[in-house]
Amino acid sequence: MASIIASSPSGAVLKPKPKLSTAQIFNMSFGFLGIQFGFALQNSNASGILRNYGADVEHLSWFWLAAPLVGLIVQPIVGHYSDRTWTRLGRRRPYFLAGALLSASALTLMPNANILGAIAPLVIIGAGFLMIMDACFNLAMEPFRALVADNLPDSQRTKGFGIQTFLIGVGAVIGSLLPYILANWFGVAKDAPEGVVGQNVKLSFYIGSAVFITSILWTVFKTREYPPEEYAQYHGKAEDEHAGLGAIWKDFLKMPRTMKQLGLVQFFSWFALFGMWVFTTDSIATHIFGLPIDDKSSPQYREAQSWTGVIFGVYNGVSAIYALLLPTIAEKLGRKKTHALSLIIGGIGLISFFFAPSKEFLIGSMACVGIAWASILAMPYVILSSSIPAGKMGIYMGIFNFFITIPQILNGIIGGPMVKHIYNSQPVYALVMAGVFMLCAAVSVIYVYDPGAITVKEEVSN
Repeated sequence: MASIIASSPSGAVLKPKPKLSTAQIFNMSFGFLGIQFGFALQNSNASGILRNYGADVEHLSWFWLAAPLVGLIVQPIVGHYSDRTWTRLGRRRPYFLAGALLSASALTLMPNANILGAIAPLVIIGAGFLMIMDACFNLAMEPFRALVADNLPDSQRTKGFGIQTFLIGVGAVIGSLLPYILANWFGVAKDAPEGVVGQNVKLSFYIGSAVFITSILWTVFKTREYPPEEYAQYHGKAEDEHAGLGAIWKDFLKMPRTMKQLGLVQFFSWFALFGMWVFTTDSIATHIFGLPIDDKSSPQYREAQSWTGVIFGVYNGVSAIYALLLPTIAEKLGRKKTHALSLIIGGIGLISFFFAPSKEFLIGSMACVGIAWASILAMPYVILSSSIPAGKMGIYMGIFNFFITIPQILNGIIGGPMVKHIYNSQPVYALVMAGVFMLCAAVSVIYVYDPGAITVKEEVSN
């Protein structure tokens, strides 16, 4: 039987949370390796898969709308209930486990839409599987950031989210590169007729399914969550322990000042990232390889798809390394300046796509993006977690996802028509626009109020 709990500030004096060892922080975040493995397979292959299923390039961003729309709905609900649920596995871990099992199933479905081709057009089935896959990923992912904030004091949160980002980077590197490695190192076939996904991509998705489950189970069995009584000592007693879904709207209206300011930063950042994920393959195909925009199944297009996986692996690899440096950099520059500098470098990397003379040049471009990506996955959450009321970590981490999904939805609606009608079917300009938006994010972060900066200084001095 699960009991319903919640906790929020009550005015009582709270015990300081004990610091955790590096191994404990690593185990707590290890499941994110599998989650990002799955996301990397999705990010670097979904556009190519949908193109193979018959999607036109100007419609890609519409099909990608499934992902942020699902996240907009799923993450606040999961956050709300994970704040209030206690089982033998804890409060966050049951959601990890359910999400892992469902995600593993979804990963096997996405590259096999052709088996259901008699039911509906392949591109519609593929888009449906993309939506299902993203819903499952969100179910598994949302509670992870709340778990880090639950268990770590302010002084360890930069380290905690840094390690989490490192594991995200490792999972994403392997997931991004795996189709290329299978095809070029092990001879797994990558060519296939239109409407059929290459065997190297299929096998990568199957491997991703196994990695997803294994890494989540590691966190589930290696991580301890505070039971309700002990949790209350660190976070306070509940104010609304039986509140229903209507409380999400009330919490949204009461969001902290810092969260509102970070919302603008996130808007610019994730508008940029969405454009990069959707249009990189076709930018390489048209701008670097010189292919016509209607080419979506030739060997050269398959090469563009494979090279997307390679350079996505580069940016995720750089992010994994840079994430480990974030605590040191933030200690010297401060959280906001660290994030701003990282975003500037990422914006320059995206803009440089336009000037790339060859596909190899893009390795440097995406290395710059990797620096921004590491910071985007860590620093906003470090700043945000210091401003969230105790006991509300899950719901506010879920609500914060609004500022990730809404810009993606907007880009999804207008991005494709802009490529066709404004950029004259040249998707590389979508990446240039993404770079400009990332520079805007760098400017806006300077004006964010960071209440945790003072707390960290006090904890370190003590």
